[in-house]
Amino acid sequence: MCGIIGYSGHRPAVPLLLKGLKSLEYRGYDSAGVAYIQNKAMEVIRAEGKLSQLESKLDSCNVSIALSGIGHTRWATHGLPVEHNAHPHKDNSGHLAMVHNGIIENFQELREELLAKGHTFSSETDTEVLVNLIAEGRKDNGTLLDAFSWALGRVEGSFAVALTDLNEPGVIYAARQSSPLVLGVGVGENFVASDIPAFLAYTRDVVFLEDGEMVRIDANSWAVYNAATREAVDKKVDHITWDVQSAQKGGYKHFMLKEIFEQPRVIADCLTGRVNGSKEIMLPELEGLEPPKRLHIVACGTSFHAGLWGMHLMESWAKIPVSVEIASEFRYRDIIMDPGDAVLAISQSGETADTLAGLRMVKEQGVPVIGLCNVVGSSIARESDRVVYTQAGPEISVASTKAMCSQLTALTILALYWGLQKGTMAGQDVEQVLSGLSSLPQDLEKALPAIHETAKDLAREYSSARSFLYLGRGLYYPLALEGALKLKEISYIHAEGYAAGEMKHGPIALIDPEFPTFAMALNDGLFPKVQSNLVEVKARNGRVIALTHEGLPLEVDTSWVIPELIEPLNSFLALPALQLFAYETADYLGKDVDQPRNLAKSVTVE
Repeated sequence: MCGIIGYSGHRPAVPLLLKGLKSLEYRGYDSAGVAYIQNKAMEVIRAEGKLSQLESKLDSCNVSIALSGIGHTRWATHGLPVEHNAHPHKDNSGHLAMVHNGIIENFQELREELLAKGHTFSSETDTEVLVNLIAEGRKDNGTLLDAFSWALGRVEGSFAVALTDLNEPGVIYAARQSSPLVLGVGVGENFVASDIPAFLAYTRDVVFLEDGEMVRIDANSWAVYNAATREAVDKKVDHITWDVQSAQKGGYKHFMLKEIFEQPRVIADCLTGRVNGSKEIMLPELEGLEPPKRLHIVACGTSFHAGLWGMHLMESWAKIPVSVEIASEFRYRDIIMDPGDAVLAISQSGETADTLAGLRMVKEQGVPVIGLCNVVGSSIARESDRVVYTQAGPEISVASTKAMCSQLTALTILALYWGLQKGTMAGQDVEQVLSGLSSLPQDLEKALPAIHETAKDLAREYSSARSFLYLGRGLYYPLALEGALKLKEISYIHAEGYAAGEMKHGPIALIDPEFPTFAMALNDGLFPKVQSNLVEVKARNGRVIALTHEGLPLEVDTSWVIPELIEPLNSFLALPALQLFAYETADYLGKDVDQPRNLAKSVTVE
């Protein structure tokens, strides 16, 4: 949520800032703005709504060729999503301008303190408090770097900030604490941003900043400091291998559709170097680490659903007892950990605030943490004892699709790996699954076009529904949860995912001809149970879409037949069917598929 870009170099800054902000639109936002120095004055241009509104204002501002500046897309926390709350914010002198991602928890106390000292405020934001706090600190500290450090020591909460000063043209200061911020190192130019795509068109050389660090950049130099002591910190420069094309639509109408169709490649990339034909699983990331006696999976949203799915494989194949925890609940419980326990923290971005907090909590108890994430150099990747990268590549659409596919692939590999280590899987079963995994990318690629066409037809037929019930059992219960989540987050149609056996314990009261059910009725050992549940729905005049396999006896309104693979690999065909149904419904209804309202890609606040 929120996007930050800061630039100092040899290019016109404002067009570059706008381009960077467009690359960060996937994070979710409701207003935007830029700050730059022109005619010896600090200029701040802001607009409510999409970046096109900001561009229109800038077109009439006669922007000079400023060579440095900061930009921001805001996702409202303190104050309504209106122009006077949009970033950047200036201090009372008009010399400093700041953009900020995160929440300053003690901002009200600091605001009252600053009001007593004569400061005034034109917004309801915590950001305007922080920039004025820095200005206040400058009265008793020699340099802006010192004042910045002093002010950061006064605030409580999470933040990534970028700051520019009229008295130091061409210099950008930035810092992070529990919110993502990276430094891009170029030739004659340097960048700070919330995420790598913001500057990927100009450099692939990246410095990952840690919590409690701040940075000073200008066109020709960069330096990182400990935010508390102001001592210099040695940092290494990492080179990113993926390119701009990976973050572009490639002819698809939306990023979400592109990312759904990238899933065959995502599976292949996740398997590369880890699956050797039908004989061997290799996870060098976990070498020397014993299989846990008990595993706690901690995650949020889609990643939580992936964890629930993985639990079945861990328990069945590796005979490891598993608990799957919603991170925002896990972090506030008195968790009892035993010797031999381990935590698996799952996050697409690697910056999810609640998951990161849970990770830190258990690390304080000495419990080993394995991170399962997509973004190299992210906070969860750096702070975990071991990290398994899903290798999905950049995911731009706010609604996660290929990231979950990559998580399911990695969880399959992990369960196989531990099952082989413990000797709890029969060799024939291992060979069968490995053989199925090897052909899975081709199987999925072949099936996707037909799945997509059916999704289009069903979306038009059911788009008038105001609520949906998703049902599944076993491996397909987590997928039912995910299908419901996808439908509501991008089409805004209310949907509930339920374990099919729980339907008669309450939700069956809702069944009527206007309340359709989407059932996961695939060919596994629990199919007869799901079949019985759907008989109950039909007896109450409920309409039913059943995602199923050829030849299964079902009396429903729509049998959506997909190709059958071995278990658990059928999930990899069921997942894009759910995603495409949600996508086509949202697109048919004219919704903003890639940037649904009120949502953010990386949830970096509690």
